[in-house]
Amino acid sequence: MSMWTARLDAAGLHDPQLRDDFTQQRALVSRYKRAAYVAVLLLLPRPLAPHLIAVVAFMHHTDNLLDHGPSSQRAAAYAAWEQEVSRALATGRSDHPVIRPILHTGARHPQLLDRVADFLRTAVADLEFEGFATESDYQRYLDQYSLPAFMLVACLLVPGDEPVGYRAACRTYIDGSQRLDFVNDLAEDLADGRLTIPEDALSHHGVTRTDLERAQDTPGVRAVLRRLVRQARTDLAASRDVSGFLPPANRPFVRALIALEEATAHAAEGRGPGLLTAPARPAVSTTLKILAREYRHTRGLRRTGADRSE
Repeated sequence: MSMWTARLDAAGLHDPQLRDDFTQQRALVSRYKRAAYVAVLLLLPRPLAPHLIAVVAFMHHTDNLLDHGPSSQRAAAYAAWEQEVSRALATGRSDHPVIRPILHTGARHPQLLDRVADFLRTAVADLEFEGFATESDYQRYLDQYSLPAFMLVACLLVPGDEPVGYRAACRTYIDGSQRLDFVNDLAEDLADGRLTIPEDALSHHGVTRTDLERAQDTPGVRAVLRRLVRQARTDLAASRDVSGFLPPANRPFVRALIALEEATAHAAEGRGPGLLTAPARPAVSTTLKILAREYRHTRGLRRTGADRSE
């Protein structure tokens, strides 16, 4: 029996159509962020893993609609998607292979359905994105798009009602993670016409958009990239407290998720202006050490019967 099949069985996914839907989403997520996907399979309780995979696939599908193509085309595609998902939430039915797993997961984890509705209401912030004039604009984007998106995943990691302080801890994490993504994906975003660094940060260091687009290696470029990566590292370090809100069975996964981001940030800081031509990636050996360390914790929980998330 394969690792994925065992997790489908543990989640009670026996219907052939649903198994195929979840497996399709698994293929999408495994291509999107390989290390995080492996962490889901290795570190989360088996019954929870397929549900989290389905939610990440839903986020990624929505993000692709918001980001790719001309503005009018993206707006029309998202409007149609929002209507289709909203109709599915209202009726409990869908013919779409991305939405069907969300409905099934929502039946198992009812808190997800409210988070999906929240996300649909605010996702247009990414559609309307035209850059950030100030740090305050970036923080507003976090509240309008990044945090609602992350709460789709975060709500599955805590059973029942959301603990007091949990959302604030999640926001600290997503601030670090989103800032890191924006810096690390600069080459791709600039090629697509998106500048994701606040203009006031560039001005502070005497850097222009043209400097970034031309991949200039100047003291100012080095300084602004170093500043942003260090801000991300500070927030990621502070976000380690989020694991304290979780059942013990889910903590190894979240610790690994944060550690993988911190390793990426370390690699990004070392790459410097090279980020303007390609993203940084942590060494494979570093990734394997993080996963192995948390897998040992996971195995210990399973031996003692403490590997239950609810």
